[in-house]
Order: sequence, then C-alpha cells, then structure tokens
Amino acid sequence: MADDLSAVGRFLYEAGTLKHTRRTGWWMAGVRDPESVAEHAWRASLIASLIAKLEGADPAKAAYLAVWHDTQETRTGDVNHLGKKYAPAGDPQAVTADQTAGMPEALTAAIRDVVAEYEARESPEAVCARDADKLECMLQGIEYKAQGYENAQRWIDNSRARLVTETGRRLADELLGQGPLDWLRTALGETKP
Repeated sequence: MADDLSAVGRFLYEAGTLKHTRRTGWWMAGVRDPESVAEHAWRASLIASLIAKLEGADPAKAAYLAVWHDTQETRTGDVNHLGKKYAPAGDPQAVTADQTAGMPEALTAAIRDVVAEYEARESPEAVCARDADKLECMLQGIEYKAQGYENAQRWIDNSRARLVTETGRRLADELLGQGPLDWLRTALGETKP
C-alpha cells in the first residue's frame, strides 16, 4: 500500500479520546459520572440499524452514520444545549475536514461524505440515525432516572418529542412501558413484580 497511513494512525488515537469524553448535559441532571460519547455512539448505532430495518432503509448504512455522528467531539468536546447558546460546538463538516487532513483521499472522501450525509438529514438512513441518537438519549435518561436521577425526566421528554420515524416513536413508547431490568427478568423466566 503506497498511501501514508500516519494521519490515519493519529486519527485512531484521537478517536479513542471519545471513550473518556463525557456527555455533559447529564451533569445538569445531577449525574456524577455520565456515559461517554463513545458509549452513546455505540448504542445509537445499534438502535439506528434496528430502526432502519423496520423503516425499510439500509440498516448497515444507518449504523455507519450513527457511529460517525459525534466523532467531531474529539476536538470540540460534548457541548450541551445550554452551552451552545454561548459557544457553538463548531461546524461538524469543518471539524471533520481538519480531522481527516493528510489521510489517503479515499478515506478522507468517505469520512467527509458520511458526516455530510448525517448532518443533511435527508436520506432515510440519516433520518433513522438521527432518531437513534435521540432514542438512545431517551433510553439513557430512563436508566439514569431508575438510578435515582429524577431530573433525567427532562431529557426523556425532550428526546421523545424529537423522534420523527414511526418506528422510533413506537420503540420509545415500548421503552417507556418497560423497566431497565425487565430484559433480565424475562431472560431468567421471572414474572414482573
């Protein structure tokens, strides 16, 4: 392979910082150690693939979009909605252009295209990925509320209100009707108390 991969190597180290970058909005709900951006993106990717499959879109493409949707936060941090009022997080496409500078052109184009598609929110897969981002936030809020963080209700309500796909809304309603450990009770053959 003739292409220099040093920029790719640097990006992979950079991407690893998302495992330590906390989703800052949860601090306002009182959560002391909120999930990382990487944890959020992982579950959002799973959700995106499920929503896309049920919506008749390409599940792999939706998951791909969701995996990349917050990669710019290696450079901007996770700027919550209140923070964006005072300091915009930066244009995701401009950040991505900086992140991919020096990479082989095939990678640069692919990464910039996936971020642009997600940000445009026009393709069925991008709509599914966006819904997955909101649904994952709602799901995380339900889990935090079950841990005693009552203020998470605001994130649950706001995330639910932003869903646009029928599948996303139906899944939200299903999740709101379940508890975070219902899956375990079912797996163990226990009845719900």
